Amino acid sequence: MPRAVGIDLGTTNSVVSVLEGGEPKVIANAEGFRTTPSVVAYTKDGEVLVGETAKRQAVTNVDRTVSSVKRHMGTDWGFDVDGKKWTPQEISARILMKLKRDAEEYLG
Repeated sequence: MPRAVGIDLGTTNSVVSVLEGGEPKVIANAEGFRTTPSVVAYTKDGEVLVGETAKRQAVTNVDRTVSSVKRHMGTDWGFDVDGKKWTPQEISARILMKLKRDAEEYLG
C-alpha cells in the first residue's frame, strides 16, 4: 500500500514525515536526527555537502556555505562559487534531494 510522504523545506531546518497508520511520523535522516539543517556547502574539490555535514564545516568554509536560502526564493539572488552562480532553486533542490534519499532509505 502506498504511503504519503510530506516534506517541509524550512528556512533553517527541513523535515520529512510519513503517514503510517493514519498518523504522521517524522523520519530520521541519515545522521539519525529528526531535522536536517537547510545548509548547503561547496567544497574546493567539487563535492556538495548538505545538512549536518555542511553545517559542521561552515565555520572553516564560510565563503562556500549557504543557509537560509529559502528567503531568496523568487528573487534574482545567486550564490557564487568558483564563477558559477547557484540560484535559490538549485540550492533548495540539493536539500530536497537529500531529504528524498533519507525518505527512500527509511521506506525501503
